[in-house]
Amino acid sequence: MAQQERGKRSRYSILLAAAQVFDERGYDAASTTEILARTGLTRGSLYHHFPSKEAIALALVDAHAEALEVPDQPMKLQAVIDVTMAFARRLQYDPILRASVRLTVEQTSFSSPPQTAYDQSNAAILKLLGQAREQGEILPGVDVGAAAATIVGSFTGLQIMSQAYANRADLPERVTTFWQFMLPGLATPGLISRLRITPPPAAEQD
Repeated sequence: MAQQERGKRSRYSILLAAAQVFDERGYDAASTTEILARTGLTRGSLYHHFPSKEAIALALVDAHAEALEVPDQPMKLQAVIDVTMAFARRLQYDPILRASVRLTVEQTSFSSPPQTAYDQSNAAILKLLGQAREQGEILPGVDVGAAAATIVGSFTGLQIMSQAYANRADLPERVTTFWQFMLPGLATPGLISRLRITPPPAAEQD
């Protein structure tokens, strides 16, 4: 059991170090030598967990799906908003998620997995919008597929701009502004005033 726990810690240490290097330098400029230097592990330990730099990157991309945890909300449009807010908050402090996003956004030699982070995000948002439509929260005639793609695409652009201008410090505010413009074309009028478009209270985030 102790050996298994050490293995888990070593694997996480590699992922964390790789995330920091990928986030700082990008995939192509990163090296396993630099990753190892930040972990203090041997090259043999690295290859025990990951046979290549690409394998590490693939594991980091998997972390993207883990960040799409859907909150339990009776109003499904509120759940959509909260997913974007929670994701924005994690991007401010989670190096593994930051690296996952950079690996997805940048054009590098890294080969994207069959299901990209965009696909994961789109599927999660589309499912919630479908449920919202069934509950009468969506305006008649709205194409939920197009709405999901717009939300994912807009969030991607917002986080890139926030990273460039403020190291993502203002990302929640940018997401709030996005929802101010998005909701009138998406939600039924009586629902808009009941939706919170700011980050959840701290107690709900923990």
